[in-house]
Amino acid sequence: MSAVTTSMRAGVWADVDRVEIHTVPAPAPAPHEVLLAPTHAGICGSDLAIVGGSHARARPGIVLGHEFAGRVATPATDGTGPDAGRLVAVNPLITCADRGTTPRCDACLGGNDHVCRHLGLFGVDVPGGLAERVAVPAHRLHPVADGVPLAHAALAEPLAVAVHAVARARLTHGDSVLVYGAGPIGLLTALVARARGAEVVTVAEANEWRRSVATGLGLPAVGPDEVLSRSRRATGGVGVDVVFDTAGVPAVAGELSAAARVRGTVMLVAVYKEPTALDLRAVNFAEQTLIGTRVYRDRDFSEAVRLIDGRALPLDGLPVGDFPLDRAQDAFAAARAGTDLVKALISI
Repeated sequence: MSAVTTSMRAGVWADVDRVEIHTVPAPAPAPHEVLLAPTHAGICGSDLAIVGGSHARARPGIVLGHEFAGRVATPATDGTGPDAGRLVAVNPLITCADRGTTPRCDACLGGNDHVCRHLGLFGVDVPGGLAERVAVPAHRLHPVADGVPLAHAALAEPLAVAVHAVARARLTHGDSVLVYGAGPIGLLTALVARARGAEVVTVAEANEWRRSVATGLGLPAVGPDEVLSRSRRATGGVGVDVVFDTAGVPAVAGELSAAARVRGTVMLVAVYKEPTALDLRAVNFAEQTLIGTRVYRDRDFSEAVRLIDGRALPLDGLPVGDFPLDRAQDAFAAARAGTDLVKALISI
């Protein structure tokens, strides 16, 4: 399909639990935008929330996909950004600067545009990457090295989440780590922490198959009944230096402080859907640090791409399902089931 095609196929959220392939108008990029031909789009929890009808902002008819990579079909006409044919990963955040908002919000003015007061996302607020073409601001593109598997490039966005969480934790070499959850973010967080010199004591996961995935990546994994006893044994009874909560379930929240050592750190990576009980008195008494984290800075995205380029992580060990665009509905069903994959990708 040429870059001047006026229509294209796209994966659209049609109604609750329905993803359909529609023919829609192709985008007309602005001078600062690149026309991208996505190769893959990933499905994450927020996509499942959209399709399930529980996302606060998304509306039926939106072209889905905020985790995506592709090749430049038409470069930006203002001369910025990569050349035609270049493989890139996309930082899908939309901030005050992207919207042209004046004045910009306090977060953006303070250099924290990743937590912009008006933060938006491709595939939620504007058409996303589950399409044959998408217009993306050139400054949101991160070139990927030649020879990198296309599926790996599409993992840059969730990997950036993990990179940002580990950076926020301020890990030091030899730190002990406990990661709750062996979904894609949990596994990637554990891998990044290990690459940064931490000793990953355990990955806690209720699902037996996902525990086997973790152990296949060289990450010790235990069920929920063993978490505290194993982490304490591994640390001489004092608890771990850093606890990452990528699970986001109330049962986990209740024991986060108990798993961390005195003056340890608890990182909230998962976003809880409702107020959840957390033992704040225990946080006080142990002088622990409780840190929230949301998406990523652009430099975290750059670091994620560097890790992918350098083959620094065993990404081939992640069970990934690769579905053609025509089977997008099946891909969402497989992602929801999560029985034999940790990440569903749709090839376009």
